[in-house]
Amino acid sequence: MITDFILDVDGVMTDGKIYITEKGKTMKVYGPHDHDGLKMLKKKINIQFVTADSDGAFLAIKRLVDHMKFKLTVVSEGQRLNWLKNNFDLNTLAYMGDGIHDAEIFPHVALSFAPANARIEAKDAATYVTPSKSAEGAVMDACMFIIKKCELNYEF
Repeated sequence: MITDFILDVDGVMTDGKIYITEKGKTMKVYGPHDHDGLKMLKKKINIQFVTADSDGAFLAIKRLVDHMKFKLTVVSEGQRLNWLKNNFDLNTLAYMGDGIHDAEIFPHVALSFAPANARIEAKDAATYVTPSKSAEGAVMDACMFIIKKCELNYEF
C-alpha cells in the first residue's frame, strides 16, 4: 500500500525548462492534466512536492501551494534521500522524478516514476516510465498507475 507520494517539481510538474523574459521575469510551464490526477488521489494518500530550485521556488509556491493546496519543501538533490528517510516510510512511498539524482532514490522506495522525457538514468531505474512527458500528463499517468496498483477508489 502506498501512503505517501512525493514528486519533484521541475521536469515532472513542469516541462523542466526555465523561461526568462527580456525584463528578467522567470516563468515555468505547468500542464493542465496533472492536477486532475492528483485530485483523484489526495483524499487517499499524502501528496507533497520537493524542489531543489530555491531561487524559483516562488513559482512552485504560486502553483502548487497557493492554487493546488499541496505542501512544498525545498531540499537539495544531495540531501533528498536522507530527507525522505527521515520523514517517510520508504516501504510505502511513491516518488516521481526525472533526473540523475532522482534515479539514485528510486531503488529505495516502493514505487518510482519517471516521465517519458526524463534522463535515461531515471527511466532505467524507475518502476514505471509514463507514456506522457513532463507537464503533458506524466503525473496523471503515475496517479492512474497508483490507483490501479493499490486498487483505490478515487474521488474528486
